[in-house]
Amino acid sequence: MVVIVALGLAFTHQALNERQTANVNTDKMQQILRSLNIDATAAEAQTKYDELVKNAYLINSDGTKVEGSEGTTPDDPAFSTELDDEDAKGLPVYEAEIDGSMKYILPMDGAGLWGPIWGYLAVEADGSTIYGAEFGHQGETPGLGAEIVTPSFKKQFTGKELIKEGTFKSVAVVKPGQTASGRDYVDGISGGTITSKGVDEMLLNSVGEYMDFLMNLNAAN
Repeated sequence: MVVIVALGLAFTHQALNERQTANVNTDKMQQILRSLNIDATAAEAQTKYDELVKNAYLINSDGTKVEGSEGTTPDDPAFSTELDDEDAKGLPVYEAEIDGSMKYILPMDGAGLWGPIWGYLAVEADGSTIYGAEFGHQGETPGLGAEIVTPSFKKQFTGKELIKEGTFKSVAVVKPGQTASGRDYVDGISGGTITSKGVDEMLLNSVGEYMDFLMNLNAAN
């Protein structure tokens, strides 16, 4: 009886673990798609992701592709690599094609007021123009910092430029009514100053790690 119970528990644990992993992968695909301005349900995510994401790979700090890292499935290097992984062998990049135009999706991570924040930034083929943005958080305050996930905040980034006069500048997140000299900027969340600053730093630092990759794209256009 003990053996039968143990086998049953082991089977249940394995089944639940596989389901949990599948749910995490689906959620990640949905986030990537939202950075492309596509809001897919969990049931649609895999099909839409496979349709649009043409390639994924890791890059070195100098912007060059890591040999042998290409592949778009959850088991491939780009999808399975997290930015906070100290053993990561490069930075993930996803390539998607929208209406015949290539977009490059870059993951981001940072810190808000109460915990981690993260996101995905979709950039046009020129390496500078933002096509779309997606943000997430672990525990920001509802109605304040948590507003970074709302369409009204995310839509501000569309069309903003990361590169100005041949230099990577990122996009600033400022208090409503303020500006950022020499940089494109968006309005932060009213009452969510620390979370807004976290998004600003995440864009500057996380996307900044892709600077050489983006500059190479920009130079080629």
